[in-house]
Amino acid sequence: MAGQKQLKLGAFMRPVSLHTGAWRYPGAYPDANFNFKHIKSFAQKLEAAKFDAFFMADHLAVLNMPIEALKRSHTVTSFEPFTLLSALAAVTDRIGLVATASTTFEQPYHIARRFASLDHISDGRAGWNIVTTSNPDAALNFGLEDHVDHDERYRRAREFYDVVTGLWDSFADDAFIRDTESGIFFDPEKMHVLDHKGDSLSVRGPLNIARTPQGWPVIVQAGQSEPGKQLAAETAEVVFAAPRDLETAKLLYADIKRRMPGVGRDPDHLKILPAAFVVVGDSVEEARAKRARLDSLVHYDSAIASLSISLGHDASKFDPDAPLPEVPETNASKSGREQVIRMARKENLTVRQLAQRLGGYGGLAFVGTPQTIADEMETWLSEEGSDGFNVVFPFLPQGLNDVADRLVPELQRRGLFRKEYEGTTLRENLGLPRPENRFFPAVSTAAE
Repeated sequence: MAGQKQLKLGAFMRPVSLHTGAWRYPGAYPDANFNFKHIKSFAQKLEAAKFDAFFMADHLAVLNMPIEALKRSHTVTSFEPFTLLSALAAVTDRIGLVATASTTFEQPYHIARRFASLDHISDGRAGWNIVTTSNPDAALNFGLEDHVDHDERYRRAREFYDVVTGLWDSFADDAFIRDTESGIFFDPEKMHVLDHKGDSLSVRGPLNIARTPQGWPVIVQAGQSEPGKQLAAETAEVVFAAPRDLETAKLLYADIKRRMPGVGRDPDHLKILPAAFVVVGDSVEEARAKRARLDSLVHYDSAIASLSISLGHDASKFDPDAPLPEVPETNASKSGREQVIRMARKENLTVRQLAQRLGGYGGLAFVGTPQTIADEMETWLSEEGSDGFNVVFPFLPQGLNDVADRLVPELQRRGLFRKEYEGTTLRENLGLPRPENRFFPAVSTAAE
């Protein structure tokens, strides 16, 4: 099986399960999302299974749902990602540590410094999930009365990326000579002052941290809107997408990778990993029964709130047993909204049915035996629907254990997934090149 293309696997771990009913499932840890001992055990289990990355998503506000729904949600509380991932770096050795950080409300110097620190602390395992925050309540936490416009968020994100990566290149790889005889700690000729002045940002630099083990932390992005796809083609090294079926995924995969040569990038230097909800059973019927039981634990208040968030519109006023009415344009995430509306129309779902689907987990799902799920994943890989998956677990710990102990060995048996890590850094394990320092290219090349 030498040379066979293999899957890359991330683990979506904030909240520890995206399914609203996960904390209520029999045997699940109700406090798993905010219990470090549990999360530490999950990370170590994932590393033993050779997962590429532990992905810590983040929100900058309590989710904007009605309190009757919010009181039932385990998403209401979670660790700040850098604090958590820095702690996990000390108790793991190989698994990547990826965190969300928003370009909408954060400052680029803070982001550059935090991720550079995490990359050094973890010996080269950090990844930055670039997001443009769509929750309007987050704006209120940062002194803004009105949310930033959708297109403006993406324009700022593109400039933000240039600033952060420029700051990461502040020093040549060999700038820190630490010559005790001469007393010279670093070579000033190998320090670059960015002095960026753009449309949205003004940052002098340099960053007060040495260039990191990976050169840069791995750049991760989500989003399937038109500006999101273009930003991914220009900047991303991993895309956490959310297509709900293979045909949609293939179109997205081809679209993003087709744009890359035009911006001077190799399509192989981007891994597209759709979110995939994975439920493993001894039989397909048993796996479906697990999911049905899980979905039954979602209260309708939460279900209708999830639909409202997806649409960016209050769905509680809709007739629950009628088809989804026309929904006006909003400032919410456009790609997610369009997928929900398309699913409702395609499957002729009532508002209640659609809400219940979304209230549990409405995205791509693989529900079956290790063999049937491996079949589906292999199809996605071979037909270029993805380069792997960002796995969403149905409940923890058992749902994670089922994937690690049953599905992963089946993928390994087929040669579709590694048995040992390829290297020590996240870049090495994902098969991504170390970026050249834009200000000191000759030194970077020699260092590699």
